[in-house]
Amino acid sequence: MKTLRRAFAIACLAAAAGSFVAAPAGAQQELRGSIVQLQLRGVVDPFVADYIEDAIGDATNEDAAAVLITIDTPGGLISSMRQITQAILNSSVPVIGYVSPEGARAASAGTFILLSTHVAAMAPATNVGAAQPVGLSGAIASEKAVNDAAKSIVSIAERRGRNAEWAESAVRESASASAEEAFELDVIDVIAESQSALFREIDGTVVEVAGGGEVTLELAGATVREHPPGAFIQILHALLDPNLAFIFFWLGLALIAIEFFVPGGIAGTIGGLSLVLSLVALGMLPVQLIGVALLLASVVFFVLEILHPGIGAPAVGGVVTLVLGGWFLFDSSVPNVRVSPLVIAPVAVFATFFFLFVVRSALNLRTRRVVSRSEQLVGNEGTVVRDLEPNGVVQVASEEWSAESVGGVARRGDRVRVVAMEGLKLKVEPIEEAAPKAPAPVEGRQT
Repeated sequence: MKTLRRAFAIACLAAAAGSFVAAPAGAQQELRGSIVQLQLRGVVDPFVADYIEDAIGDATNEDAAAVLITIDTPGGLISSMRQITQAILNSSVPVIGYVSPEGARAASAGTFILLSTHVAAMAPATNVGAAQPVGLSGAIASEKAVNDAAKSIVSIAERRGRNAEWAESAVRESASASAEEAFELDVIDVIAESQSALFREIDGTVVEVAGGGEVTLELAGATVREHPPGAFIQILHALLDPNLAFIFFWLGLALIAIEFFVPGGIAGTIGGLSLVLSLVALGMLPVQLIGVALLLASVVFFVLEILHPGIGAPAVGGVVTLVLGGWFLFDSSVPNVRVSPLVIAPVAVFATFFFLFVVRSALNLRTRRVVSRSEQLVGNEGTVVRDLEPNGVVQVASEEWSAESVGGVARRGDRVRVVAMEGLKLKVEPIEEAAPKAPAPVEGRQT
């Protein structure tokens, strides 16, 4: 799977490899004795997992002093979480987990990752926990999945000498703790207000790394080298945002539906790509099926409004189901994973305008019969400007046209009628004016 993702990335970036390398050129500098700083922001997905795993491998090969992972995540895929925790547990370089800045969290999968690090730290006003597995429908995962996750986090906590009982409650009961509570419960090792304060606090600490060896953290004066994810990873990771997932999913459905009314391929193609992007994101977020069903219903309602013109019940139903679909699309029990009302409202307004005005106007233009210039002129009457013998010039509809008489000679000033049009030449016939009636005879006696 990892090989396929890398092959896909290489194929997409072949034309601009220099701009989308896995890490900036500065990352190739000597790492020996330095602290490699990584970022875990947002959803834990396969792209982030590859990034962290590869960076830990590079730090090991370059004999770095330590790896620092700053964490702020609502959770993510279990498979990606396991990939990261395995890389940390099997690292011969000390890995420091730091939930930062203030207001950040290490929820769900982030809890496993933080507990797996050699040194677990949190900034004030941060939290950790709520690690109960959530299924695609937003419901708690099966008992088997919960048991597996509980055993996994207990083994991780015990490996690091941390509070295994609390760790299990984080999975089974969605327990969570603030930085102060986590420190008192022996879930983390230190609370630090800043990165520099963290290094001072843990400098000289002895940790056990993979293979049973012990390493003393020598962080005083060590150079911190940032190792951000590559541009391509950042783009893909940014797409895994609840607001973008909502927009792309509904937009994809709407454009595919529009393709049936206004064929052309453009709407369908853009809609298909949007739907694919949204499904990638939704597959990594705690989606609720009720939200998906409501968004599908909203498109159906708007289509019904198009089929039966007039702002009525279908249009109202489309707006209501769209708003409710965005509101219930994600499981509200998962912290900070929801569609913002500031995103739902503009999408609802745009959807109403788009379907009721733009799509309807496009349909009217598509169904309207095109009237050609010849159809406009045939049957009109005009005046001869230059004698038709049989060719000449006539004036029809305030314009002069080359013309050919099909009914004999017509002199200047005669009235003619257009019977056909060939290119820019009119075929006309003279209009025979009725002869004046003779006066009626006067009755009387003959002399």
